[in-house]
Amino acid sequence: MTRLAVFTKNRTNPAYAAARLGAERTAAQHGASVVHFVPRKADDIDEQVGLLDDALAARFDAFVFVPVHASAVDEAIGRVLGAGIPVVNYLNRLATGHFVSFVGADDVRLGRVIAEHLAQHLHWRGELVVMEGMPGSVTSADRMKGFAEALKAHRDIRVVATLQGEYQQVAARDAMAAFLAAPHPAFDAVLAANDAMALGALEALAARGLRPVVTGVNALPDAIDAVKSGTMLATVDFDALKIACIATEAALRHLRGERVPREIILPVQIVDRTNCAAWDRPLEERECPRWDDVTRIPGGTAVSP
Repeated sequence: MTRLAVFTKNRTNPAYAAARLGAERTAAQHGASVVHFVPRKADDIDEQVGLLDDALAARFDAFVFVPVHASAVDEAIGRVLGAGIPVVNYLNRLATGHFVSFVGADDVRLGRVIAEHLAQHLHWRGELVVMEGMPGSVTSADRMKGFAEALKAHRDIRVVATLQGEYQQVAARDAMAAFLAAPHPAFDAVLAANDAMALGALEALAARGLRPVVTGVNALPDAIDAVKSGTMLATVDFDALKIACIATEAALRHLRGERVPREIILPVQIVDRTNCAAWDRPLEERECPRWDDVTRIPGGTAVSP
């Protein structure tokens, strides 16, 4: 049986639970098995390096890998590649290395689209608090770049604070609570780089009876509930389950000798009250996309070797 080593960054962000589920489901459909490698401490660089070496020693057939940091695990992943083990990089792009494929989203565009959606809702005027993810995270850096690109065009929208939410609900809640406890400028909205931070911010805001407009990224079930109830304006379909399904299938197709696009970028889609019914299902009930649909999907890209 084909054995895949599947890496995620932590067990606290629901997006990575979705990714593990997607990998397991796709592997099972193809008669393969997966073993998950997850740092006990969220996003810990040293732990992920150790897990890479453990998986390398166990001689898995392929790795499906998301790095905890943009560059800090380069040497360890280089050992895997040097041993001739194929790697599919997903969710967070690695800058160096020869990988079978990268599967993910255009995070700069994603950030730009959700920031523009929020700006339009505010009628291009207001004060924002921005919540960014982990330092060293490629997706956070790219989404922040997208936020900045969109907001630059609207001079009457001002960022009054940028808070570090670590892509975690509890960390974001605590960061927002600390911000609210100190003297702070008034603000109209929260632009969060993922749903977990948006939900954490909502907890802290609700504790003080505040209801600014809040947006997130991921289209997780709890965020969809918040969108339905009106406590969140919108999120974006950066669906880690779908991405992990396709990344896992890319690894398996490569092992079967099939040609795999070196890059598969899923399209960006805003999810708000007008269309959220399509995402209003638990993760366990969401379907993996069909390979042919994703590699030819309008608005996405699949770049062949």
